[in-house]
Amino acid sequence: MKAWQESRKLVVEVYRLLDEFPRFETYALCDQIRRAIVSVPSNLAEGSGRLSIKEQLHFYEIAYGSLMESYNQLIIAVDLKYISEKSLETIRPQIDVVARMMNGLRSSLKKKMEETVNCKP
Repeated sequence: MKAWQESRKLVVEVYRLLDEFPRFETYALCDQIRRAIVSVPSNLAEGSGRLSIKEQLHFYEIAYGSLMESYNQLIIAVDLKYISEKSLETIRPQIDVVARMMNGLRSSLKKKMEETVNCKP
């Protein structure tokens, strides 16, 4: 799955970005960002292993929420001057790519779900 592959690359980039944070944030905001960003490919993987469309969609939506949570936390890191605006703007295109891919997955599954419901006698 392309979205899973791209989200794994994003995890690596976010981990690199976390090196810019002050050491006292290692177990606070850094930890929260790590958990959220790792949740993206993890939930995509878990969703792809589910048999029902409804379950797949559920995990893909959790993954999308985790991506947005990660982005928000990175914005907060800029506000706190832990990372530069430029650092965030460097990673933003990757976030956008993964978000678009996940939106495509979610839309596709929603369409399949609607078709399945409409085909029932």
